[in-house]
Amino acid sequence: MREIRLHDTRSGELQRLQPADRERVGIYACGPTVYSRIHIGNARPFVIFSLLKRFLEHEGLNVTLVINITDVNDKIYDAARAQGRQSAELAAEMAERYRADTDALGLGRPDHEPLASETMSPIIDYIADLIASGHAYAAGGDVYFRVRSDIDYGSLSHRQLADMEQGEGADGAELKEDPLDFALWKAHKPAEDTVWESPWGAGRPGWHIECSAMAESLLGVGFDIHGGGSDLLFPHHENEAAQTRCARGAELARLWMHNGMIQFTGAKMAKSVGNIAPLHEVLAQYGAETVVMYLISGHYRQPLAFSETALEQARANVSRIREAARRLSEGPQHADLAALSEQFFAALADDFNTPRALAVLNEWIHEATSASFDGRGREELREMLGVLGLESLLAPSARAPEQVRELAGQRERARSERDFAAADRLRDEIASLGWEVRDGSQGFELLPL
Repeated sequence: MREIRLHDTRSGELQRLQPADRERVGIYACGPTVYSRIHIGNARPFVIFSLLKRFLEHEGLNVTLVINITDVNDKIYDAARAQGRQSAELAAEMAERYRADTDALGLGRPDHEPLASETMSPIIDYIADLIASGHAYAAGGDVYFRVRSDIDYGSLSHRQLADMEQGEGADGAELKEDPLDFALWKAHKPAEDTVWESPWGAGRPGWHIECSAMAESLLGVGFDIHGGGSDLLFPHHENEAAQTRCARGAELARLWMHNGMIQFTGAKMAKSVGNIAPLHEVLAQYGAETVVMYLISGHYRQPLAFSETALEQARANVSRIREAARRLSEGPQHADLAALSEQFFAALADDFNTPRALAVLNEWIHEATSASFDGRGREELREMLGVLGLESLLAPSARAPEQVRELAGQRERARSERDFAAADRLRDEIASLGWEVRDGSQGFELLPL
């Protein structure tokens, strides 16, 4: 197995992946809060950590990937109330839509997708342990974590206490010993239509304790990788780390990986801002392979600009790979290609550098399909594409729909009549439907973009 190095947010350095269990890697990534359909930005961590699992398995490790679903949260109550619906009903519907939308990426499902609503006993036990150890206190039906009781608080996000605002506003301010403290349990409010019983009264958990309990219940304490978007670093991940450290006397995770945000019009894409592109709409327009290619086109730690230009570039890259696959045959690859394949996987071993791996892949394709090469190496291409979730590009091209074939026939007639303006217009119309018309000596063929 190659030496695999990943950037650890806590240390700020590349760290060698050394699984606590020598052959098993546990990964927990924070999933969506299900109050509406997810956008392309929500899909980035799903894709990154699904593909990281594939790469680690390629390297011989057994990987358990957990991506939770937050289905108890203030945002869900607010959204349901605005729609005149029950919050549990809305959360269940949006969770199902989330699964369907991410299924359409073609990457499979995580090994576990726990729901906060189904983890109440572990959550309540966690809070009780924090109270018993003096790191939390009950007040007026709420329970709060004593931030200053954790001497290492801030070590993950590298913030000073004076710069920390929990984002809870005035909610419970009069009950807190310290404004820095954050809620572990919230007393039931009349406007909230779900409620659970606890030793501190009826209510429901805070957001941060949900993830600590879900992660520990499936992966234990000290699992290998905790992932999520960089927008979750503070307060969410900082608070997760603090809770576990104080309740268990150990770190929740050995490495913390954070992906950069998708940026639209220069700002982080967010439902609260309104500058979002729903994932299902982007998939319908561009297809799964193009969306996955787009999401891995930049390094996972960096922001990624969302634009039509970026997606069209990803579509062109997909088309180039699909065309190369058509020209390759079975058989052992050339020695020079083997060296490039090794560089491809070495790039992924170096902080999961997908853009560098894609650059090597493009070089591999150029060499494999050059006039000086015999066109073999299809299995090697399958191996590389499989790690990137793009193995479908090796499948035979689907038959174009009747509408597309009719437009292509019209274009062929326009070309024969030398009406090149009409031919160009029809070519663009065909492309807008996700197909490329390619002319050859034996006529035209249609290829999916």
